[in-house]
Amino acid sequence: QVQLVESGGGLVQPGGSLRLSCAVSGINFKISIVHWYRQAPGKQREWVAQLNSGGTTYYADSVKGRFSISRDNAKNTAYLQMNSLKPEDTGVYFCKLAGSDSWGQGTQVTVSS
Repeated sequence: QVQLVESGGGLVQPGGSLRLSCAVSGINFKISIVHWYRQAPGKQREWVAQLNSGGTTYYADSVKGRFSISRDNAKNTAYLQMNSLKPEDTGVYFCKLAGSDSWGQGTQVTVSS
């Protein structure tokens, strides 16, 4: 069974940075496609970024140039580096693997002065 554990969220001022982590177990992580999603209060969950096993990345227009998705296959962990954070980046961030229905508990990111 796939298990995902997100961490690294917190309260940060606008313009600040955070790095989120997603620890993965129960699947061959090396060949997995990783996605990050987020859900703002009162809004639907939205896709943020994707990282393929070969290293190709894709980003939502709203985060392009500010966020960077990466992975460490030796640690079975995916990351989301978030820079130049804005209040509209506030929400719960989740990772997910393509082909799996499993979701983690998410990690809260709050961008506020």
